[in-house]
Amino acid sequence: MLAQETLARLRGLSRHAAPSMSTLPSTDHHPNGSTVVITHRIREGCQADYDGWLAEIGAVCRASAGLLDWQIIRPIAGLTNSYTIVIRYDTTEHLQQWMNSDVRKQFIEKAQPYLEDKDEYSIHSGLDFWFVPQGGGAKVPVRWKQFLVTWSAIFPLVMGVPWLVVPVMHGLGLPDSRALTTFFVTASVVFLMTYVVMPRYTKWVRKWLFA
Repeated sequence: MLAQETLARLRGLSRHAAPSMSTLPSTDHHPNGSTVVITHRIREGCQADYDGWLAEIGAVCRASAGLLDWQIIRPIAGLTNSYTIVIRYDTTEHLQQWMNSDVRKQFIEKAQPYLEDKDEYSIHSGLDFWFVPQGGGAKVPVRWKQFLVTWSAIFPLVMGVPWLVVPVMHGLGLPDSRALTTFFVTASVVFLMTYVVMPRYTKWVRKWLFA
């Protein structure tokens, strides 16, 4: 299988451009890590094939240098057909090595029959800003605590926000477009995480978070 054939090649990842609508940042070493958010819209009837592909590429990606987290936000039946994969690395250089690699390029080519659109992703310099208390100067929590807090905050939002956003879109007369729905749902989740949920949630669990 492709995963087995390429695991041994991860140390020699090349730097050729990967197919994307995003421009990768410079190879600076960010102390808070670097995160890529990948969005794939799946063709009708191809979800099982895509899930198998996702398991293969996930095994290879998790063996790459510098990987910290690999998370999948799956589509909600009847509302969306989009998968969101959040991958976090310790440095931007390690993230670029994976995103620009021939190994990943081969996987993306294999996945094209399952995708409605091209491979799309955006790069961010970490999520630690969610965990820095107001005023700064504090040490950020350990990674596993960041993961648990982020996951437990995102999960209910991903489950609940579509049930609120979709009726509002219909009420405003917006077209019934999966891309437009995904745009507003993800924008709402990120807005709520950044400005509403995380400032209050991290304050509530602060004693455990920073212990």
